[in-house]
Amino acid sequence: MSSGPVSKTNSPLPKGFFAGIEEGVVNWIADWGAVTLDFVQAVGELTLFTLRTFAWLFGRLPKRETLLPIFYQVGVMSLPVVALTGTFIGMVLAVQSYFQFHQLGLETRLGAVINMSLVRELGPVLAATMLAGRVGSAMAAELGTMRVTEQIDALSAMGANPIHHLVVPRFLACVMLIPALTIMADFMGFVGGFFYSDIILGIDKHHYLYNSQQFVGTWDVFTGIFKSFFFGATIALISCHRGFTCTPGAEGVGRAATAAFVYSFVFILIIDLVLGITLDSVYMTLWPDHRASF
Repeated sequence: MSSGPVSKTNSPLPKGFFAGIEEGVVNWIADWGAVTLDFVQAVGELTLFTLRTFAWLFGRLPKRETLLPIFYQVGVMSLPVVALTGTFIGMVLAVQSYFQFHQLGLETRLGAVINMSLVRELGPVLAATMLAGRVGSAMAAELGTMRVTEQIDALSAMGANPIHHLVVPRFLACVMLIPALTIMADFMGFVGGFFYSDIILGIDKHHYLYNSQQFVGTWDVFTGIFKSFFFGATIALISCHRGFTCTPGAEGVGRAATAAFVYSFVFILIIDLVLGITLDSVYMTLWPDHRASF
């Protein structure tokens, strides 16, 4: 008596099924482990690099002849692009905010919104982004080229410390000059927003300026400038570190320049969030009645 066809529902699993799953899980864990180790190593290297930079910063300052050219490249040469972008940011804020405020009959409050956004967030972040794109990438590429061509090793062989001669001047330039760039971005954004609102949108200039004065205070301006110091330090340290750890070849220099801007921009946003929360908490602690009135 012949039996019927064997049911496929009771057939065993394919050979090696569990072995394939086990191999996939192991590979997944190994990949994440490698990423975690690379991240921890990168954070450790950047921390040691930062500590060495601060040790030389407080130990002995560079000479004036070394600082002035770097200050000129970082500060003066960055003014045009920061001023231009600040002007258009103010205009864009006016364009994007006018329709909603006009529907509510609050178009005269447009100056308060534009200038508050500029001095607290957009001015510092805009200046830092321009500095990271223009100066940070250039520093990473320059130092990376020096690393590839063994100029940094030659500097060490001659008895000079590369951190002191190459990193500290760039760190000082970024930290000391980014507040001026932030103020320039705030001012040009204010000018751009004011002229567009007054000339194009026809908003009364008296109410525009009055509401700006009422809602934008000294603390708001201080908040933006205070953030900029941290942004400048972050850009300098990350860019110089990427240049010092550049891999050989032209491709390595390009990767260092790209990574300097990307990492700087990401950390700028993270620091901006942390400092924003912290400074708001400080303000509510110092002036609780004033904050409650809004």
